[in-house]
Amino acid sequence: MLTDKIRNKESGILLYGITPPKIKHTEEEIKVIAQKHIERISKLPIDGLVLYDIQDESDRTDEKRPFPFIKTLDPCEYSRTYLNDLVIPRVVYRAVGNYDEKSFPIWLELTKENQVHSVFVGAASREQKKPMTLKEAYRLKKEVNDNLCMGGIAIPERHMVKHDEHLRVFSKIDNSCEYFITQCVYNLEASKIFLTDYAKYAKENKKEVVPIIFTLTPCGSAKTLDFMKWLGISIPNYLEEDLKASGNILHDSMKLCVDIFRELYTFGRDRGIPIGCNVESVAIRKEEIEASIELLHEVKKIMEEN
Repeated sequence: MLTDKIRNKESGILLYGITPPKIKHTEEEIKVIAQKHIERISKLPIDGLVLYDIQDESDRTDEKRPFPFIKTLDPCEYSRTYLNDLVIPRVVYRAVGNYDEKSFPIWLELTKENQVHSVFVGAASREQKKPMTLKEAYRLKKEVNDNLCMGGIAIPERHMVKHDEHLRVFSKIDNSCEYFITQCVYNLEASKIFLTDYAKYAKENKKEVVPIIFTLTPCGSAKTLDFMKWLGISIPNYLEEDLKASGNILHDSMKLCVDIFRELYTFGRDRGIPIGCNVESVAIRKEEIEASIELLHEVKKIMEEN
């Protein structure tokens, strides 16, 4: 069980992440997409399925979004209505700014009946005027369903600038977060520095570490690469240039992701940090989705070898 692995602070948690269909689709189109998801995901050796709660992040940057923002179905509703045949634990993201103090407790009540895991996500930027804050969401979770297995977001690249990501993580642990899923990782150095400070702070302050689940995604084109950068994924300049100059960007990005995870898995283990992985495809092209499946199997091999 995913809950047990999280609460036992085990290494090797393996997740696969998807985005629900866009609301512009018809009912029949959504059913077709869901069936494809079920067929693909049911064969994967994973501990849980991540369903993202997408929010418009245009306020976060002045740069033009490479792909237009289109709202998607609510991840809980998509999971409950269309993915019932999939017998896999769910990790549902909740962009808490999309809700208020009336609607959020209603959803929290539902989590008592249908055991899900959740990751609470704050606003994409300070400019966003949202009805509810992350702090308020944590309070409501404790009041309504304190047993909900809740996680948080960790952004190792932010640690390179503010040097306090480990402190943010421990603050969220104090608010009942039991695991963390990172933003997609292409910057190995940033992740290693974050893990070092995370382990050091835990040791110096006699605190327990919780699982850190690193997100990986293959990149199949220069346009996907631009979109990843727009999303805030940190890609060192030399890697960006190498990928853009590559004769096979998808193959090279896959190899890069495998190498990054292999090093992070060993690095975390040596410091007593349980490390997991969440594989996703930010693009909807068939080649990139298939590459994400291949990447997941490669990650599974690394976990089994170690």
